Amino acid sequence: MSELIDRLRAGLPAEAVVVDPAVTAAYRHDTAGFCAAGQPAALVFPRTVEEVRHVLRTATGLRVPVVPQGARTGLSGGANAVAGCILLSLLKMDRILELDPVNRIAVVEPGVVNAALSRAAEAHGLAYPPDPSSWESCTIGGNIGTGAGGLCCVKYGVTSEYVLGLDVVLADGRLLRTGRRTAKGVAGYDLTRLFVGSEGTLGVVVGAVLALRPAPAPQLALVAEFGSTGAACAAVNAVTEAGFTPSLMELMDSVMVRAVNRYGNMGLPESTAALLMVAFDGPERLRELAAVAELCTAAGATEVVPAEDQAESELLLQARRLALTAMDALGTTMVDDVAVPRSRMAEMLAGVAAIGERCGLTIGVCCHAGDGNTHPIVVFDAGDPEQVARAKDSFEQIMALGLELGGTITGEHGVGLLKREWLARELGPVGLELQKQMKGLFDPLGILNPGKLF
Repeated sequence: MSELIDRLRAGLPAEAVVVDPAVTAAYRHDTAGFCAAGQPAALVFPRTVEEVRHVLRTATGLRVPVVPQGARTGLSGGANAVAGCILLSLLKMDRILELDPVNRIAVVEPGVVNAALSRAAEAHGLAYPPDPSSWESCTIGGNIGTGAGGLCCVKYGVTSEYVLGLDVVLADGRLLRTGRRTAKGVAGYDLTRLFVGSEGTLGVVVGAVLALRPAPAPQLALVAEFGSTGAACAAVNAVTEAGFTPSLMELMDSVMVRAVNRYGNMGLPESTAALLMVAFDGPERLRELAAVAELCTAAGATEVVPAEDQAESELLLQARRLALTAMDALGTTMVDDVAVPRSRMAEMLAGVAAIGERCGLTIGVCCHAGDGNTHPIVVFDAGDPEQVARAKDSFEQIMALGLELGGTITGEHGVGLLKREWLARELGPVGLELQKQMKGLFDPLGILNPGKLF
């Protein structure tokens, strides 16, 4: 360890290398529960690409594992330390290097916070659409690592659709540039897409060229109450089948609605079995909302309430963003992230409710209903071993249900440590073998975020 620290400090400012266990302990894990975290050998805070290259060259020379980190808001254990590793925090690489309104691109470092980029783009009449619930704190590098989604992805898509090019430091310290700055480009294999969602297992992202879009008009939203989750899902299907593309379409079950009310005093209707939020931001938003209100009523909505203005619409959106925090207030939580075909979302919600009953646990569900991405959140007492066992069992049952319905074990949170056994089930033996071979090509020594994904 002494040699490691000496070599790191030879190419980094003194303050960039931290070995104090009291400090490194705070960086050992992300926000996922039930994921092991080892004791790191060092925590480093590079500010330049060359400093990152020095860290990787040092790690390769000494065969030391490296765990890249952003804001550690992840929910799969993907940023958790392994024993004796270098924790490579990219938080101090936080500059927006370029914002080009003509070509509609931004060039950023990985530590830029999602909300900071959004606000910078807004000043030019542009938008960076991917908006995870943690957008006020999560970083672009972390978003790229997990392939993050968000509330507005039903219309605008997820992170992978906005990453045009990347600067990546490979395990041996070489700097790779992928992709392009142009609107189009198909030269060679698409290595950019390969790195998006790779969770730091293939290389360390140190820069990104991101696509921007014209800023949309303010959203207007409505809320529809339903007597069952099945009726709410029928409304979602009707909206999609009718050809509408909302800027947001979110669903919360009764457990989630009550939790949000208790936590944020939001005044949502607790009598409802499911609450559907739909918003539009186009020039025809008033007409589209009126048409969707009719579709919701036809699907069985007991009440449909349109927001009177943008401020009320934003209040509804804030209620949805509070979902995870509100559930955390009820106890220890395990957050799942299972996406299914939209047409099977009702079966998913009904199945999760049945799992909660069988396991005797509180499970609330919020969904990115427009794309079938469900987030069941299991609540339990971490001090009760029997409840912990039931919580783990329910989590496993939920993932199994998602695969049975033709879905995926993760729509946007990533695999990390939490779901690596399930990744093998989803990919199958051939797919898993090829992915491991790809990992070996980029990281032959296996030092980049070891133990994650596989």
